[in-house]
This record gives sequence, C-alpha cells and structure tokens, in this order.
Amino acid sequence: MLGKDDFIISDALNHASIIDGARLSKAKILVFRHKDMAHAEEQLASVKNEPGKKLLITDGVFSMDGDIGPLPALCDLAEKYGAIMMVDDAHASGVLGRNGRGTVDHFKMHGRVDIQVGTLSKAIGALGGYVCGTRDLIDFLYHRARPFLFSTSHPPSVAATCIAAFDLLEQEPERMEKLWENTHFWKKELGLLGFDIGGKTTPASETPITPIIIGDGKLTMDFSQELFKEGVLGTGIAFPTVPEGKARIRTIMTATHTKEELEKALEVLKTVGRRMGILTN
Repeated sequence: MLGKDDFIISDALNHASIIDGARLSKAKILVFRHKDMAHAEEQLASVKNEPGKKLLITDGVFSMDGDIGPLPALCDLAEKYGAIMMVDDAHASGVLGRNGRGTVDHFKMHGRVDIQVGTLSKAIGALGGYVCGTRDLIDFLYHRARPFLFSTSHPPSVAATCIAAFDLLEQEPERMEKLWENTHFWKKELGLLGFDIGGKTTPASETPITPIIIGDGKLTMDFSQELFKEGVLGTGIAFPTVPEGKARIRTIMTATHTKEELEKALEVLKTVGRRMGILTN
C-alpha cells in the first residue's frame, strides 16, 4: 500500500511484525512515544504538507504489557490529518469486543478504522490471519500484496478450523466470560502475592496478557526455568525483545484454565519467587 514517498506514524511499542512491515514498505517511519497522543499529533503535523500518503498504526492490544491502544483518540488524529487508520488486532481478536470482534468493536469505532488486521493463531486457536477493509482495499491487496500473491494457500482443513472457531465465539459467549473471570482472578492474586504486574515502570495490563516484571534478564530466565521444573510454564522475555531492565515472565490466561490449575500455579510462583528472592514478603 505504501512506498518510499509515503509516511508511517507508529507507536513506539508496536509489535515487531508492524515494525518489519513498515521497513519493507520503504516508507519513511516516524515513531511516537507509547500512547502519547500529543507526540503522535506532533509527528503527523510535521509531515502534514508533505506529498504522499500517511498511515497511522497501532496495536489493538500490546503484546508485552497487555495494555490497550487508545483507538478513539488515534481515530480523531487520523481524521484531522487525513491519515489512513490501521489497527493490528492480533492480541485483541477473540478477547475484546462482541464475541471477540476486537478493539474496533470494543471502542465502537466502526467506520473510522480503514484497515483492521489480525492473526487467527492466538485466541482463535487456528492458523493464518485476516485483513478487514473496504471492498476496494481488498481487491487492491489481491493484486498488490506480495506475501498473499506468492505464498501457498492454507489447506481446507485450516479454513474449516477457523470457521469452527468463529462459530464457537458466536454461539458460546460464555467462553469469553470465563476468560475474563480467570483474568481478573489471576491479576488480583498475583498482586496480593507482591509481584510487579505492570503499572509501575511499565504500562498497566488491561487484558489476559499479564507480565510479571522482574527486571534483570538472567534472573528472569532462571526464574522461568525453575518454574518449569515445578510444572508451570512461564515464558521468560528479556532484551532485546523488551528493553534492558524490563525483563519479565509473560503470563496469559485462557478460558480453559480451571480454578485448581490457577491456584496451583500461584502456589508454585510464590514458592519459587521466595526461594529466589524475587518475593520478599
């Protein structure tokens, strides 16, 4: 969609796939501070009179901290400066909005977002991804999107899996209700144990993605290994995936976690955390 004469205005904490896609487009990239709308407007204003298209892009849910992108304010800026508004809902699909429709539905931004993309490999539990937009946009991508044109299509079994997953989201909304019930329980209990789950030196999580901020990279990876030995999979994330000093265990709730499983995991986290000096209470 974009070329060397165009501009991409991107949140500083956007996912690596957004960053790589922006680089591949050869457009000029302007980065604004995370969820800083004043800075985003500064960047848009700086190229207002430049020829070429402007695309404003954000994650719907940010993958490392679990906070939600400020879509309404971004839509206002896109409309003010005539920019294309794009949201990557990889971590919002199946989690936010009616039956998991994502951030556009969550914020009631229908008709104000030009491009919504996402994956089907996370909450949907299948493979592949999607692009939503106008009929003209989709027809354009059919002819211009190289990764689509020059890749092999999924087998019918994958398409059937995706359709079945959407049917479940439509017909069994209690799955999302359970997801959020587990999420609220998990965040509350982690906080009561004394773990830093964001909001101090990092953005506060608002979704089932709940980081346990450790800070030191080696300690984080050691903590992850010790948890695994005790039967809990807690993936360690350190530099360069996150900045130095912001290493964390990245936890995620699902609708299928039982209360017993969560309580067992919390007990392991507490025991190992105290043994390694991460918890001092």
